[in-house]
Amino acid sequence: MFRSRSKDGQATDATQAPAAEPQKTRDPEAPKGRPTPKRSEAQSQRRSLAQAPANRKEAAKRQREARRADMAKQREALASGDERYLPARDKGRVRRFARDFVDSRWCVAEFFLPVAIVILVLSMVPSQQMRNISLLLWLFVIAAIILDSIGLGLRLRKALNERFPDESKRGAVRYGLMRTLQLRPMRLPKPQVKRGERP
Repeated sequence: MFRSRSKDGQATDATQAPAAEPQKTRDPEAPKGRPTPKRSEAQSQRRSLAQAPANRKEAAKRQREARRADMAKQREALASGDERYLPARDKGRVRRFARDFVDSRWCVAEFFLPVAIVILVLSMVPSQQMRNISLLLWLFVIAAIILDSIGLGLRLRKALNERFPDESKRGAVRYGLMRTLQLRPMRLPKPQVKRGERP
């Protein structure tokens, strides 16, 4: 009856504390743990979900179209020398140098196909003398190609070692020699240097 006011306040606070505690609800201003996506990002996500293939046939069709687009880019790169879309066997500074080294020179091997056609025609002539000439010409061409390819391979290997001492040159000489077997206009990627030009 004659309790002090402070004790009364403490008693009433103690009895009302559990009942007065509000339920925990999420504050609308509080962060939600992830950033809100931009409208453009949300729209692109919805668009990609909407454009998902409905069945296997549609998925296969899209894969074919993507493959066609990649092949078109690759053909353009082979014609222009664009490194970004070249096939893996043609990519890299070492392979480009090997191409330029070969394209800047005359090679016996690049005339192999035209000479082979001439020899084939001569060998079909009924005259035995012409057949003998075609055989000798065939042996001469083969020997010239072998000697020229050995010399070119040695020079290319030396130039690669001087230009790229710390890079892998595996297969680069063989790659360059295989390029010599094609006529210059038929080579892919297209030659980027003129004959006699320093690579």
